[in-house]
Amino acid sequence: MEKLLYIFLLLPALVFSETNFEKAEKLFVQQKYALAKPIFESILTDNPNHLKTLEYLGDIEGINKSWDKAMVYYGKLKTLNPSNANYYYKFGGCLGMKAKESNKFKALTMISDIKANFEKAIQLNPNHIEARWALIELYLQLPGIVGGSERKAEKYAAELLKISPVDGYLAKGHIAEYFKRYKDAEKHYSKAIAISGSKTTYQKLADLYKNKMNQPQKAKLLLETYQERNKS
Repeated sequence: MEKLLYIFLLLPALVFSETNFEKAEKLFVQQKYALAKPIFESILTDNPNHLKTLEYLGDIEGINKSWDKAMVYYGKLKTLNPSNANYYYKFGGCLGMKAKESNKFKALTMISDIKANFEKAIQLNPNHIEARWALIELYLQLPGIVGGSERKAEKYAAELLKISPVDGYLAKGHIAEYFKRYKDAEKHYSKAIAISGSKTTYQKLADLYKNKMNQPQKAKLLLETYQERNKS
């Protein structure tokens, strides 16, 4: 009888909490982050290990470019659930953005941790696409003297090609474009278009034509082709 009474008394609080979470989640989806944040924080006060609430708060801090605050949330998530690849990916992403905004000396001390988190995400989820993209960008942006490597970037692009061919060709195109091999980039982006036909694939090739190959008319015709093929 006492147990039943306890459950009966507790039930309204549980329902209220769940309703608050749904409300905050809806605000987050609507990109009303300033309104969602205090609701999530109140939920966390009562349930400090609520994974999804921690993740949402980390995401909000990341959107606000508060990298240290975001990493506190993602770091706790890694501790609570060390088998979740996305937590490592998001932590590594925040660390990378912090390094980008830091002075060069401090940024250099963070590189190994950034790599380790992205690599851990791939270890936990061998099909993790975003972590491979992040490592490609990292190896392209880093000077060779501190670990930058086209070969390593190409390695992850080749892995993407097996997991998601459209991402693989986009990655190969991105690498070729970075090193100003524009004809090669054009071929890779064209293959991505042939596979997917998405707006992103068309946009990447159009941007290449307009901004790198000085062919604005070709870019215009390409985007018109996309619009014509996707008329509702």
